[in-house]
Amino acid sequence: MSVWGKIIGSASGFAFAGPIGALIGAVAGHAIDKVPSNDKLPEEIAIKQIGFTIGVIVLSAKMAKADGNVTKEEIIAFRKKVNVPNNEIKNVGRLWDQAKKTTDGFDIYAKQIASLFEAKSAVLEELLNLLFFIAKADGIISSSESIYLEKVSTIFGFTDEDFNRIYSSNTYKTLTPYQVLGVAKSTPLEEIKKKWKKLAISHHPDNLVSKGLPEDFIQKSTSRLQEINNAWDIIQQNK
Repeated sequence: MSVWGKIIGSASGFAFAGPIGALIGAVAGHAIDKVPSNDKLPEEIAIKQIGFTIGVIVLSAKMAKADGNVTKEEIIAFRKKVNVPNNEIKNVGRLWDQAKKTTDGFDIYAKQIASLFEAKSAVLEELLNLLFFIAKADGIISSSESIYLEKVSTIFGFTDEDFNRIYSSNTYKTLTPYQVLGVAKSTPLEEIKKKWKKLAISHHPDNLVSKGLPEDFIQKSTSRLQEINNAWDIIQQNK
């Protein structure tokens, strides 16, 4: 079952507290209190998937508002990266419209989303990459958007070094293979190999799904894995 049905339709019975629960309740009313018998997804994973998806909608809307103007390009970018079924467009639109009224409160949503996942996890990095994609849709990442993204990154547990890598990757700045893997050039090859394997496993689509990335988003999540593997290929060829 699509994660969108779990959020808005009658398919979800997973209780959400905090700001996410309040937002879902405000938009969906009492339409989320039933679970069909054929829904076998573990509750822990379902909650993470719902949290991720709400995070994409709410943080995208509030980030788009960060520079004071939600542009058509940003909305198009959101629709390009987020495959919303036609029958859920109105519901997602209600969530977006509710969230975009102001950037105020984005941090409480970011904190609740962060609490669902391990700090600086691959799933949270995928969410941050989606926010970057929307931020640059109108041609430039404004200073206010950059500040917003950095604050969300910090809440997600990423270091300044992590944020700079993610920022550079999303603005097409050249990163060395060592920067991609987060190692020094002087690091022994065996240690670099261990780091590569760890990153490749954490960013593999199957692992991302098991950690809470909805399958609706999985086709968008392969670029980081390719970047990681390419970096390792270059390093071992030159060592």
